Amino acid sequence: MKTGTKTIGERVTGIGLTLLTGAVLVFLLAPILTIVPLSFSSGSFFYYPLPGFSLRWYQDFFTSSFWLPSLRNSLIIGISATALATVLGTVAALGIWRARFPAQALILAILIAPMIVPVIIVAVGVYFAFAPLGLTDGYLGLILAHTTLGVPFVVITVLATLSGFDRTLIRAAESLGASRITTFRRVTLPLILPGVASGAIFAFAASFDEVVVALLMAGPGQRTLPRQMFAGINDNISLTIAAAATMLIAISLMLMVAVGWLQRRSARMKKSGA
Repeated sequence: MKTGTKTIGERVTGIGLTLLTGAVLVFLLAPILTIVPLSFSSGSFFYYPLPGFSLRWYQDFFTSSFWLPSLRNSLIIGISATALATVLGTVAALGIWRARFPAQALILAILIAPMIVPVIIVAVGVYFAFAPLGLTDGYLGLILAHTTLGVPFVVITVLATLSGFDRTLIRAAESLGASRITTFRRVTLPLILPGVASGAIFAFAASFDEVVVALLMAGPGQRTLPRQMFAGINDNISLTIAAAATMLIAISLMLMVAVGWLQRRSARMKKSGA
């Protein structure tokens, strides 16, 4: 039996899928929706209903001698690691895209391995590799470790952008006398820039939210915001942690919006190029 253009079975299936999707979204968002209101609580404990609304925990965050340095450390490490990961990941992606060699798939697998391997394994491996070099308990070692975690994101997003790149544009530029550097700067980079920027955003998010490597590599002077939150949960539970978590959620949402905008821009550029 049909109703309109869809059968009753198709309508029931559609409603069931909608309900299932909604249930999954509620399950995934429930922890976030629970934490955010707590950051505005006027009470001092994690409980509902809220006794009132207040910004005291945000004030405590921005006037604390513990939280602000950790936020500064996260920004310093995240921005530095993102810059390195963007350069290295873009160069690696271009090399894999342009070259043709038997071990190409193996090289790609090695480059994206930090994304697949559990972070604790990467953290332990990096610690034992950097400890003899004296790179633990310092900014440099932590930045290099976070760069390792960020490079796979840049490689994947840049390769995805290059998959639709017209190679004849490069040959045309070189046939007109442009050097490889000029061709990259004037032709290749503007077209793959959305992919590069998306990879940089993912690399920054991976560094800014990372805690396992920071637990092993960071000294007392390099405590990042996630590590400070982890220590606060173990030592002295305060709703300031909820305020810090809410700010992390807000930053993550802004990064997601930026990635979505870049993806739409890349799609428009491909359509205009076609």
